[in-house]
Amino acid sequence: MQLRKLEINEHGRTRTLWEKVFAEDSREFLDYYYFIKTRDNQIYVIEEDGGVRSMLQLNPYLLQVEDRQFPCNYIIAVATEENYRKRGYMGELLRKAMQDMYARKEPFTFLMPAAEAIYTPYDFRFVYAQNQCESMGTDSAAELELTDAGMRDAADMAAFFNQYFAEKYQVCAVRDETYYQTMIFEQQSENGGVKLIKEGQDIKGMFAYASEENVVEIREPLYLDEYEAQFQKAVRDLRSGRDVPVKIYACRNGEHVRKVPIIMVRILHLETFLSAVKVKEGERLSCSFAVLDSIITKNSRVWKLTGGQDSRDVQVSETEDSEGVLTISALTSFLFGYKTVDEIRGEEGVIIPGQLGNELNKIQALKQTFLNEIV
Repeated sequence: MQLRKLEINEHGRTRTLWEKVFAEDSREFLDYYYFIKTRDNQIYVIEEDGGVRSMLQLNPYLLQVEDRQFPCNYIIAVATEENYRKRGYMGELLRKAMQDMYARKEPFTFLMPAAEAIYTPYDFRFVYAQNQCESMGTDSAAELELTDAGMRDAADMAAFFNQYFAEKYQVCAVRDETYYQTMIFEQQSENGGVKLIKEGQDIKGMFAYASEENVVEIREPLYLDEYEAQFQKAVRDLRSGRDVPVKIYACRNGEHVRKVPIIMVRILHLETFLSAVKVKEGERLSCSFAVLDSIITKNSRVWKLTGGQDSRDVQVSETEDSEGVLTISALTSFLFGYKTVDEIRGEEGVIIPGQLGNELNKIQALKQTFLNEIV
């Protein structure tokens, strides 16, 4: 048994394992994935008996975290051939990949789990619940242009997102021209594309879609408030007369919207991550706490956080005086605003006295997270 990171020219060797484990994925999607995504991703494998038996892939994204940008990796295609399961291969791949990302000072990694219980032992925690709903669409007299985006539209799509939506989110993938070109390729491989709602030459809305015989899906609809009717008309048109609702992911708040936990995060280089968060407006922060991390043990130190008033930046240092104890997983849930101080107090290994709790509540949690990436 050998665990190693493949060279770029070896990435295609993992396609057979993908086809065995994820048989629901189409040939068209895999053609796209292995032509586009594996050009710059990282693939860790375990080889045995002359073949790739287990794998984990890291797809790179540039993420915006408050006012800073970081290269981070999305974990995908964690898979083991059936006859080689229950040997601990997944855990070995995860630990190796996480240690390598820590060495590069990446603040965190993220994934969309097949099941939450698979990743909680490795201190992944849910941080993002996505709005999901279904719609039949409505008729409308709106006559704005609705077109499929092409590669030439990607720069304008990035400009639209950054003008109207980027400031709403504390954590999201940086949307540039390349990001939207890749999205267009990805959706086309799923028998879909990206629709643009335009008024003249100006984009007023956009959404990715995929269409199969009995399923129509819309991913991440982004449009200006006054174009709701046009969007609903587009939903109706996508159905093409089929008596099935359109499934909408990352939809707006409203009636019949469900919040579905979809993205889990694992903090990697804790010092880097802590330095990216902010102190709440008008507050002054000063606290210290020990962190317990049994996998990335270099995070297991006593950290002192200060900042606020003149600058909302958090200053991070080490100290010997601890006011309490937090596990890396509890800290993840709190810093992303998924759980409150009172909620993480009840977790095993967490000790938060009253004064430390008061200070932690001065940190601006990263509640406005927007991570809808699929691969």
